[in-house]
Amino acid sequence: MLLEECPGEGADYTGRPGGAPHPATSLYTVGAIVYGRGEVSSTLVDSMDEGEAVTSGTAWAAAVAMLIAAPLLLAMDEDLSGDREEMVRTQIEARGVRDPRVLSAMGAVPRHHFVPEPVRDRAYQDRALPIGHGQTISQPYVVAVMTEAVEPSPGDRVLEIGTGSGYQAAVLSRLVAEVHSIEIIPELADAARQVLGELGYENVSVVTGDGYLGLPDLAPFDGIVVTAAPEKVPPPLLDQLAVGGRLVIPVGTAFQELRVLERTEAGIESRTLFPVRFVPFTRGPDDPSE
Repeated sequence: MLLEECPGEGADYTGRPGGAPHPATSLYTVGAIVYGRGEVSSTLVDSMDEGEAVTSGTAWAAAVAMLIAAPLLLAMDEDLSGDREEMVRTQIEARGVRDPRVLSAMGAVPRHHFVPEPVRDRAYQDRALPIGHGQTISQPYVVAVMTEAVEPSPGDRVLEIGTGSGYQAAVLSRLVAEVHSIEIIPELADAARQVLGELGYENVSVVTGDGYLGLPDLAPFDGIVVTAAPEKVPPPLLDQLAVGGRLVIPVGTAFQELRVLERTEAGIESRTLFPVRFVPFTRGPDDPSE
């Protein structure tokens, strides 16, 4: 996920000199983007407050509102299906993603359900979008590349580190048997569980916790996808790869690259895809390096 600093701190990552702000830039923008291949979102959506407890009266009103809104959401799904097809054709397939199963999954998952209402009309644009708590839903192309790189098969069990909106997990869920996802921000984990459940992605489980440690009790995994950049590849994640399994992960600090590491009978083989810029990997309070 790309971190675009606030205006005035030098050239930003979209190439505007002198840190000149994008017309809609406010504070900072976090996104996922490949250098020179797209545009980062320039709208910051503040995280919502927990608010007061919902009374029975407001709960009833909310239920009525959902019943009224349901047909509108269904209509939106139909209206945006063309946008989704265009996204796959022009942003993903045209850039070299070839796996037909991946292209089909990207065309099937309703991305607009995974973004906040204020930016929903931009759900299928070639950009990352804010989802609150300083995080984003990644650029569609990045999601597709990382999904293809893990080489998913129908019987696979995949671990995702960094659930975020739940969109990457939803895409993976259409390609593998099980997706286990870890999110360190409780509010995002809760929101992702809700939307994934509402959309019927029953083979996805979301755990709140420190993704650096993985899920050793459920290992080994046929694939691991990481959506934040550690300085070095976390050893626990390599340990949890099955033979033949692939870890797709951005690595680095100021300079980052997207890597694919595969466990073979002889050891770990690594290759680099291209330079990227993701947010730093966040550890929990028990991080021994702190």
